[in-house]
Order: sequence, then C-alpha cells, then structure tokens
Amino acid sequence: MRFVLLLFLSLPFWAFSQTLSQEQAQRLAQLPLKCLEQEYPNKLNQVLADEKDLESPKNLHPAFYGCFDWHSAVHGHWSLAYLLRKFPNLPQREEIIQKLSAHLSVSNIQKEIAYFAKKHEYAFERTYGWAWLLALQQELNTHPEPRLRSLASHLQPLSDLLIARYQEFLPKLLYPIRVGTHTNTAFGMNLAWDYAITTQNSVFQEILRKEAKRLFSKDVACPFAWEPSGTDFLSPCMEEIALMMRVLPKQEFLMWAKKFAPTLFQKNFRWEIAKVSDRKDGHLVHLDGLNFSRAWNLYDLANSYPELAHLQKVAEEHLRFSLPVITDGNYEGEHWLASFALRAFYFLEKGSKK
Repeated sequence: MRFVLLLFLSLPFWAFSQTLSQEQAQRLAQLPLKCLEQEYPNKLNQVLADEKDLESPKNLHPAFYGCFDWHSAVHGHWSLAYLLRKFPNLPQREEIIQKLSAHLSVSNIQKEIAYFAKKHEYAFERTYGWAWLLALQQELNTHPEPRLRSLASHLQPLSDLLIARYQEFLPKLLYPIRVGTHTNTAFGMNLAWDYAITTQNSVFQEILRKEAKRLFSKDVACPFAWEPSGTDFLSPCMEEIALMMRVLPKQEFLMWAKKFAPTLFQKNFRWEIAKVSDRKDGHLVHLDGLNFSRAWNLYDLANSYPELAHLQKVAEEHLRFSLPVITDGNYEGEHWLASFALRAFYFLEKGSKK
C-alpha cells in the first residue's frame, strides 16, 4: 500500500507549512501502530555474556520489542501518545490506548529495568534511546487522556534509572560525540533538557547545563560544508546549536552562535537538502531523517530569534522534500521516520502559536 505517499503528493505546498491535519495524523499513526508488535526483523544491539542471554526480542524487551530496534519502538510509542494529544478523536484512538497500555504495564517495565541492570548492558541505548524514553515519559506525564496519563507512573522507574545513568555518564565524557547518528551527545542532552524543564528537575537541569557548557562553549566555526555524512539522520552542527540555545541566556547564546555558525545569520543562507539514493537501504534512508531534524532545529531558531527568521524558508524546504516519501510500504524508513516528521511539525506549530 502507498496511500501515505499518494496523500502527501496530492497536497499543495501550503499544507506543509501550516499545521498537521487530522487526515495526515491518521496516516502517520498507522506506521507505529503497524510496527509496535512486529517482532521481526529486529536489531537487538545486544551484548552476550553467555548463552543464557539468547532470547527473543519480545522476551528481552516486552515493552519495546517492535519497530526493528528498541529506540524506534520507544519513539513509536511517543508518536502515538503525541498524536492522540493533538487529535483526541483519531479513528485509531482505542487501538492506540490499548496497545500502549498493554506494552507499558508495570511488569513489562520492570523487565526492561532488569535488562538495563545487567552489568554488561550498562551502556545499552546510550544516549539516544535514553533521550527518547524521557520524551515518552514527558508526553505521558500530563497527557489529557487519563488512561495514558496513568501509564506515566509505570514508566517512571525506568526514566529515573536513565536519569541516574545520564548524571553519572556525562561528567566522565571528556569529549563530546559529534556524529550524525545515535550517539550524538548534543541530541541526547536536548531531549533530556526538555524533560528536566517540564518536570522541574532542577538538579538534572544544572548537571545538563554545566556539562553542555563544558563540552561545547569553546567551539567555533562549525563546518557546515562537511554535512551531511553518508548515513546521518542528525546534524552535528544543528544539534549543538539547539543545546546551547537551551542552556544559555538569549544574548549569551547569540554571541556564541555568531562565532559557531556565522553563516546562519546571512539572509541568503541556503543549505543543500540531503538526497537519498536508495530508500530500501536502511542506512541511506537515514538522510530523510536528517532533513526532518534539520527542519525542527531551523524552525526553532527562526521562531526564537528575529534575526534568524529567514531560516523558516530553509526549514520548510527540508520538511517538504522528505515528507512525501514517508510511506507504509518500506520498512527501512517507515519504522521510525514518522516520529521525526512529527517532531518537525511540533516545532513548526510551536512557532505559529507565538
């Protein structure tokens, strides 16, 4: 089936630059709904201590076993909760609530915690999966649907464990990880910061602020021309900018940003959109995710600083390029790209409400 592709291709450009419609939401919801309980194919990223560790994905991760890998399952759950917040009358409403309730049971989360407690899995999903887990926790904490909001207490013990892991790990990280994939330090800290702010966790906020400034405050002249690498789905430059925008006061951030990314302040700034040569290749299709992640950071900058308002157009160009190719017929992209598209829409709509 290709109805998502056909829908998006039938929409005029203005539909991309306004807001997410319920019809689009229905189709985006189908992607995580389809894969949350699809156990195979599966990439476990598992460390084996002995033969006893060899179990099926569902036995190892009863909450987050679908969607090809653990972190994609986590942000698939986030996507569904987020969509139901925005569109409480989605036709899939009861199916979403049923699946999230079944997956995020107390017993399932306890088994996830037991997996993280294994000594040889101490760094499992560090920090990409950790960050998305906190985003899911943040979404559930204040969800308007009582049945989803009740799941927040089920998930909280796992979130608390990962916060403790963050607080132990970051001071030991002598150098930031600047890749455009899962282990990017700034991206993980961005989602962690948003969680810490919304939960008013001042201790966690201060640790994140301190470590962000230690790792990134002396950086200058980020090499935008080096991006993207061949399988990026995050922009190292933009994720670092996004983090410093969060932790620094506005004027201090502007001073830092003009040294770190002076080209962004040029009114004629343009950035070549990332092209994908083969969307059946699970790594090459990452570049569609890069277009979405660039878009959400560019929207955030444009919305926050009048002198960067021209970045709105660049963000739109990235969003509209990759949005039409999210289909429900290509598992390499469909198991995760909806989450990235929704995050781009979140920052687009956040700006439109100002």
